[in-house]
Amino acid sequence: MSAEAKDRLHPLADRMRPRTLAEFVGQRHLLAAGKPLREAIEGGQLHSMVLWGPPGTGKTTLARLIAQRVDADFIALSAVMAGVKDIRAAVDRARATRSSNGRPTVLFLDEVHRFNKAQQDTFLPYLEDGTLTFIGATTENPSFEVVSPLLSRARVYVLRPLELEDLLALLKGALQDEARGLGQAHLEAEPEALELIARAADGDARRALNMLELAGSLVEAASGPNAQRLTLAIAQEVATGGRRRFDKGGDQFYDQISALHKAVRGTDPDGALYWLARMLDGGCDPLYIARRALRMAMEDIGLADPRALALALDAWDAYDRLGTPEGELAIAEVVVYLACAPKSNAVYVALGEAMEDVERFGTLEVPLRLRNAPTRLMKSLGYGRGYRYAHDEPEAFAAGERYLPDELPDRRYYRPAPRGLESRIAEALARLRARSPGASGA
Repeated sequence: MSAEAKDRLHPLADRMRPRTLAEFVGQRHLLAAGKPLREAIEGGQLHSMVLWGPPGTGKTTLARLIAQRVDADFIALSAVMAGVKDIRAAVDRARATRSSNGRPTVLFLDEVHRFNKAQQDTFLPYLEDGTLTFIGATTENPSFEVVSPLLSRARVYVLRPLELEDLLALLKGALQDEARGLGQAHLEAEPEALELIARAADGDARRALNMLELAGSLVEAASGPNAQRLTLAIAQEVATGGRRRFDKGGDQFYDQISALHKAVRGTDPDGALYWLARMLDGGCDPLYIARRALRMAMEDIGLADPRALALALDAWDAYDRLGTPEGELAIAEVVVYLACAPKSNAVYVALGEAMEDVERFGTLEVPLRLRNAPTRLMKSLGYGRGYRYAHDEPEAFAAGERYLPDELPDRRYYRPAPRGLESRIAEALARLRARSPGASGA
């Protein structure tokens, strides 16, 4: 089998891997002329780094190009498969390379977040003495997944999903490249077909090229007048069923639920529906969203619209009874309701302030007048003496009575928002408090 035929056995995404920085697509925020990483690479300033980004954004390729640029020995390991023994073998190889010809060594560790703390710590002495330059790749937030000593010795570069025009350029290049791509097949691609594949790839270059390769196979197997034409119908076959990026339990998961919560808080039902749809499309458990909606009802709507809490509970119950997809409509309805409802975090803030006072002032005694006196002894000790039964007072309000501990300064924890039902609550409280001229707010 010829070398060219053997190369054809490799996936298109591997064959089309960029060989130089000029061929690298995307990441202009890092690699455009004048950007620090581009300057460092072109200047041969090798340094340890962590490349953080979603799949198919070029992390492995970039690491290879960096090593190639400085003529370094490149050792690639995957944290899924490798262990401490492999690291030690890499260190031995790096030492031998440096002693024989003075070349530096780049150790590339894919999925670095899969290594535990002890395994990550293994690198540290060899980074300190210059035996290795470390390049780690991860799809997870390095702040949580990479140990601090390793992070302090490495720069973190964030890689972004490829933009649509980048993916289109990549696909067109693969169609035209006769040596590595599909150029020998002389495929003609409808612009709409390439755009559909690019959009379905969702920023992932590997996924785009894999779909193009599959589409090319379908075209090759076809017969008739359009046998060499990649049509929109074929593109739809290979692009159907793809999901948008969503890493359950990872950064994108929490970023999207944060966006949903903030859209609800910001009274934007359209934004809230969009992020709800994104999470459902990505495979998020709808019950998780139902639980978060319940929290939004309490934290952000509160007493401005007490019905919100009941509706959130109803939506949760409806999903429990109906499941997917019908139950998702109940969750959507409550998300829209919460977004449109008047907002108040007055109770949320009030409870926080009360908890702070509890911690600050310690265990203050309950005033005797506020204590129950179920026994004769307790009555003799003054329990309940002087208590004013509110229902016996005008408007069921004991004007001037104080219900805080005697040692605690006057407080106004609950300050109703001027929205929804709370505006009426505020009016009622103000009217009643006006009858207690001795009671001052804090």
